[in-house]
Amino acid sequence: MNASMNKSSYPLPAHSSGFTLIELMVTVVVLAIITTIAAPNISSQLANQRVKSTTATLSNALKEAKIESVIRRQPITVSFANDSSDTGTINIANTANISSYSYDAKSTIEAINTIDESVVTTITFEPSKRVDAGLTYTICDNNMTV
Repeated sequence: MNASMNKSSYPLPAHSSGFTLIELMVTVVVLAIITTIAAPNISSQLANQRVKSTTATLSNALKEAKIESVIRRQPITVSFANDSSDTGTINIANTANISSYSYDAKSTIEAINTIDESVVTTITFEPSKRVDAGLTYTICDNNMTV
């Protein structure tokens, strides 16, 4: 007889192999539990990343304005606006616009004058490496609940 015609010594199962409906449902429930645990953490990580990005953008704009005021020997003004729905803007200008930065509008920038505690949206760098006011910047994410 032909060797391929011989019956295998291992019996074949009578039913087809696969996942049952209960096994699939348990898997879906476990994945849903893991997702609910991880989702708030991911949301806060994204908010933290937006704040870090806005902080870096503001820092770069302030450094650029300081350098430009010394190089051009003119007062340079940095202003920011949080009012846009898509992006906030940081503008560096003297008589003309020098450069502009944008940041995620979900982050807000607030500057407080350290002397009289008034809210300020502009700061001017003088060529003598001085500024017109001491400011404390606060950067927050609007979507983050604490």
